[in-house]
Amino acid sequence: MKPSPISPTVDLDRDGVQHGFLKLPYSRDDAAWGAVMIPITVVRNGKGPTALLTGANHGDEYEGAVALRKLSNSLKAEEVSGCVIIVPFLNYPAFRAGTRTSPIDRGNLNRSFPGKPDGTVTEKIADYIQRHLLPRADFVLDIHSGGKTLDFLPFACIHVLDDKAQEARCQAAMEAFGAPYSMHMLELDSVGMFDTAAEEAGKVFVSTELGGGGSSTARSVAIAEQGVRDFLIHCEICKGEMSPRKSIKLDMPDGDCYVASMHDGLLEMCVDLGDPVNAGDVVGRVHDATRTGSAPIEYRAGRSGILAARHFPGLIHCGDTLAVVAEVVG
Repeated sequence: MKPSPISPTVDLDRDGVQHGFLKLPYSRDDAAWGAVMIPITVVRNGKGPTALLTGANHGDEYEGAVALRKLSNSLKAEEVSGCVIIVPFLNYPAFRAGTRTSPIDRGNLNRSFPGKPDGTVTEKIADYIQRHLLPRADFVLDIHSGGKTLDFLPFACIHVLDDKAQEARCQAAMEAFGAPYSMHMLELDSVGMFDTAAEEAGKVFVSTELGGGGSSTARSVAIAEQGVRDFLIHCEICKGEMSPRKSIKLDMPDGDCYVASMHDGLLEMCVDLGDPVNAGDVVGRVHDATRTGSAPIEYRAGRSGILAARHFPGLIHCGDTLAVVAEVVG
């Protein structure tokens, strides 16, 4: 395997607090010898577990970026036993553009693992994470939200794993995060995901979906900030008492949870996030946006539960996820 072209400007093995960059050379029209400079903070104090905390895996998702940017300013070495690696803007080109995928190569970082050291910019970032950051980590927290095209109930989530002992460790870490909802999540496509890379490496991995609409709110950022702190306490990297918070347990047992649109048009949501839904209920209607005088197409829930996610904003395309209905299990 070729070496990664990315070089850190920080020493990942040195004690103390370091702020720097993951430097990826990138020759372009406005900088022939330029580079993509991905901000990173490393807080290390002696021996102990390592947590890798990431945000903006998709560039239009902001709760992780805000919460981790603030943590990078506030976390002190004396508060840590072990190491915390903070990358607030994981897909930095996408983050700067405010887009889900990279403006350089249209790469979706969360579908690019394990990456390639001689691939596209996005593949190079994925390769560095896979080969140089993941092996250091015992615990991984990747903070997501819905970006510009989805809106979610605020939940932390894990996946069903073949290794039940590993799944139980992930479950405990998800519960420690303490989001208002906790989800066993079924992915439409898990190939190339950071989640999959971390889970296959045996790590304790937790992700989130904390809102959406291409922005953050005071509430969603507060959930992220408190969740990160409690996650680090659970990892026994930071000391303190975890805040008692109730989390409603949700499950996505099969593909019937997803309602996909088979039409382009104007979306009318008929239920709101968190509302109860019965199998067969109309969750949304798609209106023909090219003319009047035609009936809308109704989309119905495939199972009972609550509305956990919805398309955002008002126009929808054929193939888009219109709604997700999750079962309440506790």
